[in-house]
Amino acid sequence: MKYALSAIALAVILSGCADARHDDDLTTFERQSIDWHDCRTGPDDETGRRLAAAGALCGEYGVPLDYTRPDGPTMSVAVARRAASDGAHRLGTLVVDLGGPEPSRDGVVFVAQGLPGLAEHGSNVLASRYDLVGIDPRFFGLSAPLECGWPTASYLRGMLPDDDSPAAFDRTVAVAKDLAARCAPHRDVLPYASTRNIARDLDVLRSALGEDTLSYLGLSYGSYLGAVYMQMFPEHAGRVVLDSVVAPYAAGPAMTRDTATADVAALADWAAWEAEHDNEYGLETVRTIVAAAAAHPLRVGSYDVDAALVPALLLTADDSAATYRELSAQLGVLLAAARGESVQPTNAMEQRLALYANPDVIPELGGARRSPINAQTAPPRAIRRRITTTSGPTPRQNRCSGRSRATSPPARSGRPHPPSRRPLSIPIIRY
Repeated sequence: MKYALSAIALAVILSGCADARHDDDLTTFERQSIDWHDCRTGPDDETGRRLAAAGALCGEYGVPLDYTRPDGPTMSVAVARRAASDGAHRLGTLVVDLGGPEPSRDGVVFVAQGLPGLAEHGSNVLASRYDLVGIDPRFFGLSAPLECGWPTASYLRGMLPDDDSPAAFDRTVAVAKDLAARCAPHRDVLPYASTRNIARDLDVLRSALGEDTLSYLGLSYGSYLGAVYMQMFPEHAGRVVLDSVVAPYAAGPAMTRDTATADVAALADWAAWEAEHDNEYGLETVRTIVAAAAAHPLRVGSYDVDAALVPALLLTADDSAATYRELSAQLGVLLAAARGESVQPTNAMEQRLALYANPDVIPELGGARRSPINAQTAPPRAIRRRITTTSGPTPRQNRCSGRSRATSPPARSGRPHPPSRRPLSIPIIRY
């Protein structure tokens, strides 16, 4: 799906600001300094390379593992930031979350320059008027990634549809038990992996950056996070745009039920397009394929395709002629296989089938992508990092006034600290 950033830019700029509120229990976290550095962690860090090319710097900031115990264990959240290029007309900080949930530091690149598959171009208007910020949410990416070691094939097949038979129920229970057993070593931190805690982490970042409010752009799951943030911190929410909105009451398995009507409409759109190209593809109904696969798995190249896998192969990301052609080509392959013919998958089909047969753990499918630290190899409380903070009251500035600001992130937080205050140190525990 591609996004029209010009329309989003207009909506973000035209909406308003809100007042801020201070939480004394989090004073140490709110007044910490972020040490900004190069985003590239090594030669294979594609995200870091893109962020550096976009003019961003990266850093880490500390948050409580458990917000009911701010003096207890802490963890580190990775953040990327690109300063507004037109500091004289700056409007504030815009946080960008691309969904998932997954690492979203490259949300900065999405707005500044565009990302392949999401937006061909960025928005010069937003990049000039806002400091662009993206984070890797807690337990994702560079923010203490939590990986249970679920094989890719098990993860993907666990989401496939099944019938309502007792055997299907038993299979579902077995999948759940397997995942629970794999995640058991992380039982001490799993209760703190929540959207509400990610929203709290964002509000700590707001304060550490010296902002009274945060503007926000959220796509897909990012829209849910944005809605939760607005519910929890309405006085800290500035200009907010939620795109491809997830219904707050339907987060989780219920989400796909709400999209059924739109899915049916999208299928009808493709069917109409297919009818206009019948001479090229000459397809029959999808039911023909499903019935054949239910009777006996279809052989496609070196892969077996059963009835449960068929819908997964037909899942598309956007409504475009290119997507429709690929979908029609894949259906042609499946129809030929249903007739008993020897067939080979298309390139895109081959990639998807390989994932559903992959016994390895692929971190990016679980959200831990592009991270040098894996929760399986980094024992709890083993890796510590120190960040500098200050104590005592700190002046606040209204960031909605559009007043001038430096065009690159400072070495310290954007909020000035009284020189007489003595720095404190918070041990940051990577789980």
